[in-house]
Amino acid sequence: MFELRQLRYFIAVAETENVGRAAELLHISQSPLSRQIQQLEAQLGVQLFERSKKRLHLTQEGRDFLVEARVLMANAQRVEAFGRRLGAGGAGHLAVGYVEGAMQANVLGPALRRFRRAHPGVALSLQGLGSGVQFERLHQHTLDLGLTYRAPPEASGLHSAQVVDEPLVLALPPDDPLRKVRHLQPAQLHERPWIAVARQPVDTIRPALLAGCQRAGFTPDIVYETSDPQSALQLVGAGLGLAVVQASLGTAHAPRDVLLRELPWLDLRVSVHLVWRADDPRPWVAQFRQAVAKAASSA
Repeated sequence: MFELRQLRYFIAVAETENVGRAAELLHISQSPLSRQIQQLEAQLGVQLFERSKKRLHLTQEGRDFLVEARVLMANAQRVEAFGRRLGAGGAGHLAVGYVEGAMQANVLGPALRRFRRAHPGVALSLQGLGSGVQFERLHQHTLDLGLTYRAPPEASGLHSAQVVDEPLVLALPPDDPLRKVRHLQPAQLHERPWIAVARQPVDTIRPALLAGCQRAGFTPDIVYETSDPQSALQLVGAGLGLAVVQASLGTAHAPRDVLLRELPWLDLRVSVHLVWRADDPRPWVAQFRQAVAKAASSA
């Protein structure tokens, strides 16, 4: 197997058609350069140059080989530059998992935009996954960072930081008489028609919702279920029932005639944690964490 150095020498001699001139450009002496060219021809089993006293001329095989040698050297330079960008944190790949609440809290989108502007050479892949699955994939090194509804177990080798902590708020339909009540009480919500979301700010929202309502002292009558909270808000807007949604989502996406109310006595909150491997030294992992932190602080 020939070396890239031999290709560089061959290209220099081919372009100058003179060993002495090529040696000057390469900052080596003529004898080692001539030996390298002869060794390359011997390794390939082909004559690359026709030799005369004053100049060397490429054979047809030499001209064909020169085309491929230039391509290979260009690729080698590209790979070297890519490796240097990797070392500087300017290129690579980042796999990010997320739960729905991270998107709804307007944290993930701004973080991605901020990171992309600073690091356009890093390829990003996004995977919507449950918290437990993200922990598994972080351990398997198929995810690099995760946005989860809970912190990872202690002594798991994973680090985390809370980036979202906000309440669920009540969405009231148009013309609902409760809109006129300034301070809603649990008894006023008892057995009212409700809309639940199958995927919402906790991994198993329906049991959590029912338990939170029971602790508050009322039982919701769940008459509809949707697959996402934005659809639930549309059903509330249609007057089909009440719903609780993540506060930031309701503010951004609730229909104009849907009223949002905080319920201080309903202990249901959305908590999102950024999770990463403690032993991951890559600079762009830390830089993505910084982008998430800045997005969360301005959300």
